[in-house]
Amino acid sequence: MNFGIIVFNQVEELDFIGPWEMVTMWRKVAEGPENCLIIGQSLEPVICAKGLSLNPHVSFASCPTLDYLLIPGGQGTRQEVNNPVLIEFVATQAKNCNAVLSVCTGSFVLHAAGLLWGKKATTHWGSLNRLRVLRDVTVVEERYVQDGNVWTSAGVSAGIDLILAFIASVAGEEAAGKVQCSAEYYPSSITYGGFENHGQAPAYIKKPSF
Repeated sequence: MNFGIIVFNQVEELDFIGPWEMVTMWRKVAEGPENCLIIGQSLEPVICAKGLSLNPHVSFASCPTLDYLLIPGGQGTRQEVNNPVLIEFVATQAKNCNAVLSVCTGSFVLHAAGLLWGKKATTHWGSLNRLRVLRDVTVVEERYVQDGNVWTSAGVSAGIDLILAFIASVAGEEAAGKVQCSAEYYPSSITYGGFENHGQAPAYIKKPSF
């Protein structure tokens, strides 16, 4: 099996590094996909949102048929939704994929490729209203959302939760548990500064007031 993750300039680092870590851990401890490929439009280095420089494994032209495809988010998605080469690659690969996934504003790339029309989806809390404006998407304020073979998640770190839920769905809870344990991913429930009560924060992270 081939699991592909597209990267582009100004992609948010944790949007793809978190899922990449979980998928490669899945391969290591629970017979996950044989290949987890970082895919660029070309083989030129990609400069991420916080300055990380990344060399893709394959280009669009050399990428094999994928079983699963994930689109991360970040400021770069604002340009990539208007990149016909990337959108065509996503739409074409998706035809053969068992599932397509997005993290953060990667949902807008899925939408541009026609993959969110009539679907339930989510995105980074700061872009929920932008997604609502598209009207042909039902926006759900959850950490991650599955609608058929399309999975979307909230911002940045939510991609880790997305992938663990996805692994549980396709390979079973034991496989997901092995990955979670090996990665020692047991997030603390502590919050800092009260920012979970930000006016635009999605409902699932807001603490009830008494």
